Amino acid sequence: MSRKTSTSLALLVSGMLLGTTGAAFAEQLTIVSWGGAFTKSQVEAYHKPFIEETGVKLISEDFSGGLAEIKAQVEANKVRWDLVSLDKPDIVRGCAEGLLETVDPAILPAGSDGTPADEDFISGAIHECAVNTIVVSTVLTINEDAFSGKATPSKLVDLFDLANYPGRRALQKMPQGNLEWALIADGVEPQNVYETLETSEGRARAFAKLDTIKSDVIWWTTGAQPPQMLADKEVVMASAFNGRIHSATTEEGQPFKIIWDYQLGYMNGWAIPKGSPNTKLALEFIKFSSGTKPLADQAKYVAYGPTRKSSSQLIDSEILASLPTAPANFTNAFLINDEWWSDYADELNEEFNTWLLK
Repeated sequence: MSRKTSTSLALLVSGMLLGTTGAAFAEQLTIVSWGGAFTKSQVEAYHKPFIEETGVKLISEDFSGGLAEIKAQVEANKVRWDLVSLDKPDIVRGCAEGLLETVDPAILPAGSDGTPADEDFISGAIHECAVNTIVVSTVLTINEDAFSGKATPSKLVDLFDLANYPGRRALQKMPQGNLEWALIADGVEPQNVYETLETSEGRARAFAKLDTIKSDVIWWTTGAQPPQMLADKEVVMASAFNGRIHSATTEEGQPFKIIWDYQLGYMNGWAIPKGSPNTKLALEFIKFSSGTKPLADQAKYVAYGPTRKSSSQLIDSEILASLPTAPANFTNAFLINDEWWSDYADELNEEFNTWLLK
């Protein structure tokens, strides 16, 4: 559930700037996001410039994700949230359930280099009910100290190579991502992964590949665990959120190295709850915040990759090197198919949990 943050930086910024700009609109928006560094990055890159340009008052609230509160507001016909930062699986599900407004892609501006929006955004970023603005990736990560003087893992297949790279691994306790990695490491072409997972033979193949390392896997459930496991040398390699690893290396000096080979990309973006009284203005915010420069500016504050290709041209090379969508890192990225998982999640969660107990 959400909690109102009356001291939110976005709200304070609104108070500072509203009286100093020529207001284009005499309105306000309630924008809901995840809090912490992520919301701060949105405030700096999106909120402040939008307030300065329009004079619109922005009220910021935090929530912990999911569709429960949106569903409650929509069903009660009392929608008070205007924009919500949703992960793509919730965008897909919320759209299918009629909880979100549609977003006409025609409103999206061309890239700063003139590239039309439908060509500038990476595949899957523009959705019927949202515009996904960032990519967060699960990446294979190693503690380089664990391989001092030895051969160092550099590819996804090395996760499954206990002979050359012995030691415990940490993987997220869920089928999503692990099954895709298992099939890719077993030789399935990325474009055929989901077709393969629709068959009993394909699932058996994925679980058989995971069986080869199962006894050496520690399963994690929160994003803070993999960096700690790596730092404590409880594991030598781990799947982890790229932002967590970036923070551990830049802020704590940890000797971690990201292996970008077949990173698992997840998207997050802006959606409008169905029935928002400020839909027109919310669309203006989406249009503004999904421009080339705002997306590039957000990367100064969090290590998430902008979904516009043109944004990379505006990002400092040192920052760009740490982002999932940097051209050098994104070459063979595997983007999670959230539409597919919305159809198969229940049965694969059951199969995965059964496999864990074997």
